Amino acid sequence: MALHFQSLAELEVLCTHLYIGTDLTERIEAEKALLELIDSPECLSKCQLLLEQGTTSYAQLLAATCLSKLISRVSPLPIEQRIDIRNYILNYVASQPKLAPFVIQALIQVIAKITKLGWFEIQKDQFVFREIIADVKKFLQGTVEHCIIGVIILSELTQEMNLALSCLVQFASTRRSLFSSPERAKYLGNLIKGVKRILENPQGLSNPGNYHEFCRFLARLKTNYQLGELVMVKEYPEVIRLIANFTITSLQHWEFAPNSVHYLLTLWQRMVASVPFVKSTEPHLLDTYAPEITKAFITSRLESVAIVVRDNLDDPLDDTATVFQQLEQLCTVSRCEYEKTCTLLVQLFDQNAQNYQKLLHSASGITVDMAIQEGRLAWLVYLVGTVVGGRLTYTSTDEHDAMDGELSCRVFQLISLMDTGLPQCSNEKIELAILWFLDQFRKTYVGDQLQRTSKVYARMSEVLGITDDNHVLETFMTKIVTNLKYWGRCEPVISRTLQFLNDLSVGYILLKKLVKIDAVKFMLKNHTSEHFPFLGISDSYSLSDFRCRTTFYTALTRLLMVDLGEDEDEFENFMLPLTVSFETVLQIFNNNFKQEDVKRLLIGLARDLRGIAFALNTKTSYTMLFDWMLYKRYPTYIPILQRALEQWYGEPACTTPILKLMAELMQNRSQRLNFDVSSPNGILLFREASKMICTYGNQILSLGSLSKDQIYPMKLKGISICYSALKSALCGNYVSFGVFKLYGDNHFDNVLQAFVKMLLSVSHSDLLQYRKLSQSYYPLLECLTQDHMSFVTNLEPPVLLYVLTSISEGLSTLDTVVSSSCCTSLDNIVTYLFKHIAKEGRKPLRCREAAQAGQRLLHFMQQNPEVLQQMMSVLMNTIVFEDCRNQWSVSRPLLGLILLNEKYFSELRASLINSQPLPKQEVLAQCFRNLMEGVEQNLSVKNRDRFTQNLSVFRRDVAEALRSDGSTEPCSLDMMS
Repeated sequence: MALHFQSLAELEVLCTHLYIGTDLTERIEAEKALLELIDSPECLSKCQLLLEQGTTSYAQLLAATCLSKLISRVSPLPIEQRIDIRNYILNYVASQPKLAPFVIQALIQVIAKITKLGWFEIQKDQFVFREIIADVKKFLQGTVEHCIIGVIILSELTQEMNLALSCLVQFASTRRSLFSSPERAKYLGNLIKGVKRILENPQGLSNPGNYHEFCRFLARLKTNYQLGELVMVKEYPEVIRLIANFTITSLQHWEFAPNSVHYLLTLWQRMVASVPFVKSTEPHLLDTYAPEITKAFITSRLESVAIVVRDNLDDPLDDTATVFQQLEQLCTVSRCEYEKTCTLLVQLFDQNAQNYQKLLHSASGITVDMAIQEGRLAWLVYLVGTVVGGRLTYTSTDEHDAMDGELSCRVFQLISLMDTGLPQCSNEKIELAILWFLDQFRKTYVGDQLQRTSKVYARMSEVLGITDDNHVLETFMTKIVTNLKYWGRCEPVISRTLQFLNDLSVGYILLKKLVKIDAVKFMLKNHTSEHFPFLGISDSYSLSDFRCRTTFYTALTRLLMVDLGEDEDEFENFMLPLTVSFETVLQIFNNNFKQEDVKRLLIGLARDLRGIAFALNTKTSYTMLFDWMLYKRYPTYIPILQRALEQWYGEPACTTPILKLMAELMQNRSQRLNFDVSSPNGILLFREASKMICTYGNQILSLGSLSKDQIYPMKLKGISICYSALKSALCGNYVSFGVFKLYGDNHFDNVLQAFVKMLLSVSHSDLLQYRKLSQSYYPLLECLTQDHMSFVTNLEPPVLLYVLTSISEGLSTLDTVVSSSCCTSLDNIVTYLFKHIAKEGRKPLRCREAAQAGQRLLHFMQQNPEVLQQMMSVLMNTIVFEDCRNQWSVSRPLLGLILLNEKYFSELRASLINSQPLPKQEVLAQCFRNLMEGVEQNLSVKNRDRFTQNLSVFRRDVAEALRSDGSTEPCSLDMMS
């Protein structure tokens, strides 16, 4: 029946069928009729009819839904008509305040949407849609029912205006390709006008959600528009002033919305960074406002300290991640008109340093004033490091370098003052700030490409006697040694100090300079707990604090290797403290040992040795460690670690460092494990690793079921490390695995069985949920299917099904490392199976064993055909419907799957084609014909490459065919549900 002949009664019946009907056919018919209503010229009159004469709430809900759809169209209704609709609904809900709640809510949403979309529209010099505020006041002055409606309108308006800001963000990210230049300029002009109006009337930003959204919008604005475009907008000068004031106010009220400051600094960082690229003659005004932003940040941080200390608030300095993020943004902004920033910092630093010295010499001890002064100094040191680091992000001059020297002098003097007073005079926050400064100075003025004539050293030479980067390196190393001596009980300072040392030790030219420094020579000869307490095993140190020892020994070993050459005696001397520790452990193990002491010794040793092993990237240097650990003292040391795994298998704090050491030793990085042909070292190393993996695997399975929060740290983390170590061994190319079977050695078989046992104790969901586990298991499986298919084919059917299912589930994961490994493993299996079938009937005797293995796999696949079919379906779905980021990897197993199961591929093809409208079916059929064009019935490299090329074209053509839909299918009325 045509819509204009439908009566009110018929419309209400259709509404009933839609909302409460149970007959699917009737519901579909109702949806079609109501969709026609929305597109009908009679829609408004029908909505009015439903609202005024409708006998059910569903009729009123339909009217509200249709109105919402009408006013949301791309081509909006005339402004007069929208005003009429808004006024009509306001009068309607005012006259009928006892409507069903869901009807009132739907009608108010229409009002809010009209208001949002028309917020900036002007009629007769008035913002006509902003009169809603006065209308709401009338509701709030009425009856209880009217007050409730008024509150609902206010709530909905707040939500809608927040959405309006989201829309601004979305519009700002519109790609420039969608606009021609004139349209883009016009659009940008309107956008800037909108920003100007919001900033001139910022009451709507008092809501934290709106405020945060607006800050995000401002950051996105510069992302999508160049500064050269912005300065051409007529309102730009006024808007940049308003944004500057808005930013300064936000920085001054740092406790209101600290997370939003990030977006404002992002805006200014991007604008200042783009200044050199502006070709427009129009002034960008950043030289006026950027220094004001920098000043506001500096002064607001310093002023916050007293408030934090006196009111006992959370200190922003404790959130180092946020602090570093904001400082990295500020560094660019601060270099704009750098003279102003430098002058301010010099003045503030001198003033606060003097106050700090006065407090140090006062008799009052640690007071609130001292805490405030230390906090302010910490901020100032961070800020000096930030502006010095900003040299790398902004055009600098010799004068700017001299200013950096002026500022840096003050921090180096503070370092001297602080270290002189150790251990009595110490402050963790200042120390962390100093390490930030030192790192920024290192990146800027110390390194392989240093400008030796930099003016930064002019002032530093006069005041401190630091004339070049060699003197700076001496200062760095003296500071590092001081921190390691006196801050042993403060993990944050030790950790940051060692990271700084590690960063210094990367780069050959710097290493050559560092090894000449006395402090470095001292460290190389005295790396014991006597000199560096953090290397001790005292109960006062948390086991997690031991992690930094790996970083320490990595850096120290890099320094050792500079002049070591092949001097084994020197290496033995360097290893002497670790030799003593191992001998101590051995003695304790052989006697009635104190469990906690030996455990801590072993944890420290494992972390130390891992750091050393990580730094040894040549065959000569690695062999020295290998001889020290596995040859000269074999089999003394390694069994100690194995015994520790047996003893403390349920304590990850102990097992994880030992397993990570083993995994590092198995890494053939830079071919360091390529031993001489006469050497048994590769086999010897693998045998010991096999024992450790088997020991851990057998013990960890005895833990039984674990809770969700325990399963990863207690079990899965250790398994992932074992898998990583095994993968390194299998792919390292330093062990001939055939030797084990030939000579009756079961270490290889044992470790593979341990792999299976551990795997079967893990659910498929856990394999994919824990990233480190999945990124160790799937590459290991890739190695096994590539070089050890005889092992795979010998797996029991349930185990093989588990493995294949894990591949199937991994194919569709978003992690491309995992999905690509799954594709390679599947390709290896499919290729193995295809080759076996191709050789059927012509099996020479020497290949009988291989033929039997192939027959087992073929038999399994025949018994479980759905396994490969499911994987083919997943891969085809990925190619056709998803954003395939590893198309080449997907193409390799897909050809083999198609050739092995052409019937199922035909069914998949028919299913996809038949699911599309008739006009598309022939296009898709041609796409499939093109896919297999020129592809032969084999898996040669040439044939695979042809299929890969065809698949790329196929994916593009299918995507285009699915997109080019001339008549859009009607969607269901989900807005009514």
